[in-house]
Amino acid sequence: MPHVQLDGREIYIETFGSPDDVPLVLVNGLTSQMTSWPAEFCEAFVDRGFFVVRFDNRDTGLSTVFPADAKYTLSDMADDAAGIIEHLGIAPAHIMGLSMGGMIVQVLAAERPELVASMTSMAATTGNPDFGTSTPEAVAALMLPAPTNRAEAAANGIAGKRIWGTPDTWNEEEWAKFCGDNYDRSHPEGSGERQYAAIVASGNRDEQVATISVPSLIIHGAIDDLINVTGGRHTASLIEGSRYLEIEDLAHDIPMIEWPQLVEAVTSLAASTAGASR
Repeated sequence: MPHVQLDGREIYIETFGSPDDVPLVLVNGLTSQMTSWPAEFCEAFVDRGFFVVRFDNRDTGLSTVFPADAKYTLSDMADDAAGIIEHLGIAPAHIMGLSMGGMIVQVLAAERPELVASMTSMAATTGNPDFGTSTPEAVAALMLPAPTNRAEAAANGIAGKRIWGTPDTWNEEEWAKFCGDNYDRSHPEGSGERQYAAIVASGNRDEQVATISVPSLIIHGAIDDLINVTGGRHTASLIEGSRYLEIEDLAHDIPMIEWPQLVEAVTSLAASTAGASR
């Protein structure tokens, strides 16, 4: 069952662990495929008693590619995650999102709290232009022309990783292969522009984020140049009772060296909620 059939779209999913365990749904960022959550990272959560779901957002990977003139919002993308949770019958689920994925889980927690046991928003912002700004270099790396072949995908990926990746935690040759493999897996035209437009169209979500009532954890890297750490600090300040974890040497990714800390933080949050018992 790799595809979940939703209203007019298909979302490609992959699961790890037993459906009888505590559900954790992972939501990835702008233009990235579900492979951005490494299988080994997912298995680390399985080892802590989770049933892990990762999926390709609409317009990426093996999910439905939208028409060139399609318009949607973060709320629409949150509906995709909600549809997966409902289809699998795993509500309430713990949800974790990175970057745009963090924005999506914020929206899901606000709009469909009955589906959410806890929310972890990582390397994200609320859309308030005063917080979470990017450096000019990060913006330039984000706006590189879409690759037209595997080699360009690898080159673009390396250029971006040099800006927003955590220093001394990644191998250039391995990253080039990862980016090339992702290009071979899927490279829908215009998806980045449509997803970025969804973020812009969703505007400043401060008021909505302030309504989040589910147990929440906000994680941000102190050296994140793509979404400045003020984005995470501000998000945490809006959600009453939220936990905040700022990681000193972390940029805008999830390097293996940080996996134990991330897994422990999310597991601790889940253990503190009623949703941890199924």
